[in-house]
Amino acid sequence: MSTLHHGLLLIADISGYTIYLSQSELEHAQEVLQSLLELLIDHTRPPLVLSRLAGDAVISYVLQETAVQGQTFVELIETTYVDFRRAIELMVLNNSCQCNACANVSSLDLKFFIHDATFGIQRLGAHDELVGSDVNLIHRLLKNSVVEATGVRAYALYTDAAIDHLGLERFREKLIAHREQIEHLGEVQVWVQDMHPVWEERREALRITIPPHQIGLQVETEIAMPPQLVWDYLTKPAFRNTLNGSDRMHVLNREHGRIAPGTVMHCYHGKRLTTQTIVQWQPFEQMTSEDSPIPRLSVLTDFYLSPTERGTRLVQTFSKSRGPLPLRIIGDLMLSTIAKAGRRDIEAFRDQVEADLAERAAVTVDISS
Repeated sequence: MSTLHHGLLLIADISGYTIYLSQSELEHAQEVLQSLLELLIDHTRPPLVLSRLAGDAVISYVLQETAVQGQTFVELIETTYVDFRRAIELMVLNNSCQCNACANVSSLDLKFFIHDATFGIQRLGAHDELVGSDVNLIHRLLKNSVVEATGVRAYALYTDAAIDHLGLERFREKLIAHREQIEHLGEVQVWVQDMHPVWEERREALRITIPPHQIGLQVETEIAMPPQLVWDYLTKPAFRNTLNGSDRMHVLNREHGRIAPGTVMHCYHGKRLTTQTIVQWQPFEQMTSEDSPIPRLSVLTDFYLSPTERGTRLVQTFSKSRGPLPLRIIGDLMLSTIAKAGRRDIEAFRDQVEADLAERAAVTVDISS
């Protein structure tokens, strides 16, 4: 028996493909499937590890030792769905072919299955085969009564154990409770997230940018890890304190247990308090907050992440101050005096997160060896 591991199992399953294939020309249908599977594989990013493909599904896992925060994991799934729907939409808009395969592509959708599991990993050929009772359970959940019971056709299905693992108790508030009876395994409590509202919200979201003439300070660095991991560190108080130059940070007003527009971060610099209110939340790409270092004065602080060959380019931009003129003058003077500290802090953040990731990777290698 292979060494046992603990973590999350994830299956991304393209729904409607069997009917789509039966009603479409094989050559073009296979091209569509290949394109969508490549998108799903591309989104199987660290800490996710690709196990294998199974027809129109992608199977992956994440070990507990390398796991990101629960919110980041959920955002990985949501971003995958948004990009999948965007790809479908582009295929429809750019279609100039009259074949059934191209005409019917909008009938395809995507489902996710997530389970907290103990499992073995066996190397078979070019892929990792996952084995164990929990692996059997998540595969059995692929055949379920969710659509009949809820009417939701594109969803993320979390087992109760997965929600507990993610530490997102309040996330259940926006999910649909459902139960599945699995032969030989009994009744399983699951939670269903309708993915179409996620797609609609992201598609309609307005982008906030700081115009060049409003930039008060801009610093940047390159970090040797992919954007989704940099994003995860940006949302951890212990690491964000380094960027803020703060002693401690409290996060208030989460939305169903998650950071979102409207969430407030209290950053303490000794006895001085700076309030940061999230106004833009575009996972793995951009987050923006309205910061108030003193009453009646505000500054927009924007973090923008973009992939590079080495990892991620992180750009932190501070707007010029906003508020009554006397306070704006004070605020802009403050920005000019912290320029050196801003460059130092972003570089310290880079060194801190790279060291932490290297330490976690070393632990993972030790466990798996």
